[in-house]
Amino acid sequence: MKIISSLFFIVTTLCLAAQRFDLQQVFKNHKDGYNVFRIPAVIVTASGKVLAFCEGRKSLHDYGNIDLVMKTSADNGKTWSGLKVIWDNGNNTCGNPAPVFDKVTGDVIVLATLNNDKVFVLRSPDEGISWATPVDITSAVKLPDWGWYATGPVHAIQLEQSTYKRRLVVPCNHTVAANGDNFSHVIYSDDNGKTWQLGGSVSNGNTNESTVAELTNGNLLLNMRNTDKRAPSRKISISSDGGDTWTAPVYDSTLIEPVCQGALLRYSFSPDVLLFTNPRHSSKRKNLTLSVSNDGGKTWTRHITVCAKKSAYSDMVVLSNGDILCLFETGKILPYAGIVSAIIQSSVISK
Repeated sequence: MKIISSLFFIVTTLCLAAQRFDLQQVFKNHKDGYNVFRIPAVIVTASGKVLAFCEGRKSLHDYGNIDLVMKTSADNGKTWSGLKVIWDNGNNTCGNPAPVFDKVTGDVIVLATLNNDKVFVLRSPDEGISWATPVDITSAVKLPDWGWYATGPVHAIQLEQSTYKRRLVVPCNHTVAANGDNFSHVIYSDDNGKTWQLGGSVSNGNTNESTVAELTNGNLLLNMRNTDKRAPSRKISISSDGGDTWTAPVYDSTLIEPVCQGALLRYSFSPDVLLFTNPRHSSKRKNLTLSVSNDGGKTWTRHITVCAKKSAYSDMVVLSNGDILCLFETGKILPYAGIVSAIIQSSVISK
């Protein structure tokens, strides 16, 4: 891992030269007591403060002693605070951050999991300065025959357009213990995160980590990692009832992917601009790309390369000035040498 870390500056420079985006290292491996930083998620508060979350790991493994950590920026991602640990449960795995800013209460709410088994809610009333003790909501959002469970990992959303306005919706996934089949699902809250309910699961298997966005008509679009390597593309499903039920998943062959996480983001409702990031390659985690849709994800007409080099998990947020901050994993040998941010100007989105 020291080799990967030492090459981080090289790959950052190459990506910057190729794409001319302002790349900045946010979480650097072998710093702040952690050997590896993975699984980024990012939100912005009403004041414009940017909160970046990820997992602080002792090793590259997806299990073991993993903490949830964060940094903040008060200047649209130009500079970042020191690292803050928001959940440390000894040698257990605190992971899969799915943060959302509740516009009603002003609270920052993070859904996360313990050992990919139990589901917890973390809450901050002051934009990430202090955090209440994590609350276990597993009994409300996990069925008895489910095994492995993950929230996100990507930002959650608060609905704006529909009958379900102000509902908090969190994209998730689980396995069925009996056979290990993977399914995407959502959970939601109608009381600002005080209580949570289990929404619908997509039918069929082979769906995994998911990301959700609200469409202009109030429907929800669930965009899912497809675990079938024979079809290297994302799967999608639609809900017309706030996430309680979902249409049968279909392939989105335009969104090519090597089996990885991705991130949806509603940039604006009028005009209709929906964004998606993932490593746009049929077999390798590389070529992180921002795709743009102007028809609610029916078609993706533009694909903007953010980093052509090795890259993996990502998330996005609309900054207070209208630009996009993309937070993603990258590296030279493996795409896990740390987490960087790319600032994508609003003019690039509107071209």
